[in-house]
Amino acid sequence: MDENKQKCSRSSTYSPSRFSHVNNLDDGCLMHIFSFLSPIPDRYNTALVCHRWLFLACHPRLWLRVNRAVKDKSESGVFPSIEEAVSAARPGDTILIGAGGFHSASNIQIKKPLCLIGGGDLPDDTTLLCSRGSDSALEFLSTCKLANLTVKAELGCCLLHRSGRLIIEDCNLQCESNPLDYLSYAIITTAGDCGPPQLPLSAAKITGGDSVSVSQTRIMGGAKAVLTSGTLALQQVRVIYARTSMCFWFNVVHQL
Repeated sequence: MDENKQKCSRSSTYSPSRFSHVNNLDDGCLMHIFSFLSPIPDRYNTALVCHRWLFLACHPRLWLRVNRAVKDKSESGVFPSIEEAVSAARPGDTILIGAGGFHSASNIQIKKPLCLIGGGDLPDDTTLLCSRGSDSALEFLSTCKLANLTVKAELGCCLLHRSGRLIIEDCNLQCESNPLDYLSYAIITTAGDCGPPQLPLSAAKITGGDSVSVSQTRIMGGAKAVLTSGTLALQQVRVIYARTSMCFWFNVVHQL
């Protein structure tokens, strides 16, 4: 009899009803948890769970959004252009760029850690267009990440990397056809012009040293996929060839 009582008490101690369900948390606590998730795909997937999670996962506190059609600039966290969103963003913010049409992006300097993500299902759904005569669409002077975007440029480069760690995932970089397209590059990095890092390479990676990491990215047109300078060098290159483009994986890091 005593043994049965002990078994019953143990089973009641570990009963599922004694554990709190995640939905019992208040909105502020749940949103704080969501802030630690990777925007794509984890936070995106949480928005598919229910209406409450959709509201919290898309809350302006977690995302800044770019919507070319927006007219009411008083709406918190929504901007008509990428340049305005970058200017308003705080270090560590994620900017979700609306799908459909073309977003103007010419010589936009990014001097703080940000994540720019295309809002469509595919990179082709969200296009950043660099006007002719501009040096680049985006210029990076801090650690940043780009994902699910198409960037087009003519007589310039799509992405200009000055410093920090730049991560490019699942994007399309396209240099438009031009008789002078030998002057165009998908990526130009000048981060190595100041000489090698003072820290060892392993330590530089941990502290976010200068580097470029490209994965599952299609590159079309231009003279080269990437132009490096200084102590930066191309390493760990993998390429898949297709009829109209090549899909790249590579790293650009300081030489030992």
